[in-house]
Amino acid sequence: MEKEENKRAVIVGIFIALGMIIFIIGIFTLGGQQSVFKKNFHITAVFDDVAGLKKGNNVWFSGVKVGTISNVRFIGLKEVEVQMVVDDNVQQYIHSNTGVKIGSDGLIGNKIIVIDGGSAEAPVIADGAKVQVQKEISTAEMMKTLQRNNENLLAITNDFKKLSSNIVKGKGLVGELMADSVLALKFKSIVNNLNATTQSTQQVAMGLNRFSDKLNTKGGLTDKLLTDTAVFSQLKASVAQLKQTTGTASALADNLNKAGINLTKATNKLNTTDNAIGVLLNDPKGAEQVRSTLNYLQQSSIKLNDDLEAVQHNFLLKGFFKKKAKQQAQATTPAQ
Repeated sequence: MEKEENKRAVIVGIFIALGMIIFIIGIFTLGGQQSVFKKNFHITAVFDDVAGLKKGNNVWFSGVKVGTISNVRFIGLKEVEVQMVVDDNVQQYIHSNTGVKIGSDGLIGNKIIVIDGGSAEAPVIADGAKVQVQKEISTAEMMKTLQRNNENLLAITNDFKKLSSNIVKGKGLVGELMADSVLALKFKSIVNNLNATTQSTQQVAMGLNRFSDKLNTKGGLTDKLLTDTAVFSQLKASVAQLKQTTGTASALADNLNKAGINLTKATNKLNTTDNAIGVLLNDPKGAEQVRSTLNYLQQSSIKLNDDLEAVQHNFLLKGFFKKKAKQQAQATTPAQ
């Protein structure tokens, strides 16, 4: 009997010891999850909408769980303060200009807080610091945006339906092009002409580019005009000479014009019969009379020459003419 009681007491003691061990392990496990036995620091953030956050949800940093939410409470109208407990080991990687946002543990998992580390230029975050909240689009806002997009898509679909109906009925330019073959051919011709014009314009542009390249060629005329002062001076002198030559040519042209006016007057004078040349040119009868008179004068001069020859052989005047001839001979003979 005593042995059975002792055996029962040992068994009960073993069960009690196992229960205590399991209890202690559970406490440490839960305490580790809640960061009760770890050194940590505290930060807070104020949200307009916590989207279902609650005490005990996890805090993540760079994809690693670093703490938990210790408290969620209202501090004003539509303002909710979230207090977080974060492992002290990651404090050195989080800076004072960090921000937090609400995330999700998986696609439809529990809500979590995600910490952004901030910039390295800022100092390390202090215990009890209040961090900024990064605005995130909530699921409701996403649904509202999706709803508006659906409405816009429906309106576009209705408009496209009306447009396609008008095109099928031959309304509008596109509808006429599809229904009227003559108009379609004209439009095709216009497009071809535009294409040819575009090609011509492209060729002209290429030609202008080549011409520009030639103008900019080193050692060319344009390059010398822009860079060589001697060539510019010569060109300037040539322009001055050309200007002077132009002035001289202008004066010569004026003189020629004046001479042309006088010549015109003289030509007009020849066309009248109030002068001898005009009579010869324009009056046949007067010209015939002048011709007859000239013939008479020629015949008279011949007869006069004969008479003078006869006089020279006359014995009365023969000595006079011999003496005169002798004097002319002496005058023409060179002196010795």
